[in-house]
Amino acid sequence: MSALSFVMETDSAAATRRAGAALGAAVHAGDVVILTGDLGAGKTVIAQGVASALGVSGHVTSPTFNILVVHRGSVGLAHFDLYRLERAEQLEDIDFWGVVEGDVVSLIEWGDRFPEALPADVLTLTLEITGDESRRIAVSASGERSGALAGSWRSACAGLDGVAVPGGRAPR
Repeated sequence: MSALSFVMETDSAAATRRAGAALGAAVHAGDVVILTGDLGAGKTVIAQGVASALGVSGHVTSPTFNILVVHRGSVGLAHFDLYRLERAEQLEDIDFWGVVEGDVVSLIEWGDRFPEALPADVLTLTLEITGDESRRIAVSASGERSGALAGSWRSACAGLDGVAVPGGRAPR
């Protein structure tokens, strides 16, 4: 099993969105990305970048009240927000496992609320507010595919304005 962890920093919401777009360019159907962090940390901003890279049209917002929104793009994007769920059993009501195991990219905001329900191989992004718009993103891969995804994403972010990654360029 290959696992990878690193921390990146972004200096603005635009840079966070660009990092999300770089992730969107690297994901494949079947990938599962967990987005964690306080309210306002940038989870949805990352999701917007991913959606943009996948060719999703329209504005992407957090599915807090819908819990799940599936967007059409070059690859389907299943965008979950599990904040309002209280028990893992409620995941059955939204066919969580059927969707996650399907032919889509799954972005799961607040996925850390139900770790027992997650697949074994996930990429976890923990976003932390470090300033008005700046963010620290701790990246952790738990398996072979997520490790490869993390490595590809780190390389893609190394050249982005406003994004600092290990071995890459510092924000301006």
